[in-house]
Amino acid sequence: MDVIERWSGRYACLLQAALRLTNEQFAAQLGIAVRTVATWHSDAAVVPRKEMQQLLDSAHEQAASTARQRFALLVAGERAPAASSPAGAQALRVAIAVVIRDNQVLLVCRRDDDASGITWQFPAGVIKPGGKAETTTVRETLDETGVHCAVRQHLGSRLHPVTGVLCDYFLCEYLAGEATNTDAVENVDVMWVPKNSLTRFIPVDTIFPPILAVLEEQT
Repeated sequence: MDVIERWSGRYACLLQAALRLTNEQFAAQLGIAVRTVATWHSDAAVVPRKEMQQLLDSAHEQAASTARQRFALLVAGERAPAASSPAGAQALRVAIAVVIRDNQVLLVCRRDDDASGITWQFPAGVIKPGGKAETTTVRETLDETGVHCAVRQHLGSRLHPVTGVLCDYFLCEYLAGEATNTDAVENVDVMWVPKNSLTRFIPVDTIFPPILAVLEEQT
């Protein structure tokens, strides 16, 4: 895809992911406020005003060819499930919990070490048809780690740059419980890690930019 007829919050976020930029970096490149980028992440359907449309056009046109290719793949990947799914089927969606306790964040180590190279991840679970993302977030965190948490903020949604799965991200507050590996079938370990050490466990270019932004705000 070489042309976007009308940019939406979703397309803007996909361009940001293709450029591998944080909220702050993307805002700086476009010359806009960081809160505007955050709005795109929180409302995928929002249509930026005309001036923003032009800024996004320019960012897309001036991007390196590899970034443009990544963007085209992300857009194609987002449209593919709706086109190929049987009538009434729901595209695979995953709820992801970013659980904060003081200056630490909760991670799990997946037993499946596949070709994507993903090992350490945030607690996550598949959102069942008709289910609520927030409920899934809290339930799966407890099932995987033994930690009780409460959803505090929806950080946004995206197609994961490695897996291509639609992910909903939630900032969660720790309530109670010891972090233990309560799902030994899928996970190897569970651990609280310092927020400023997160990128030692998860490659920075695969972390959803709003996660990095909110962790920086709370540091």
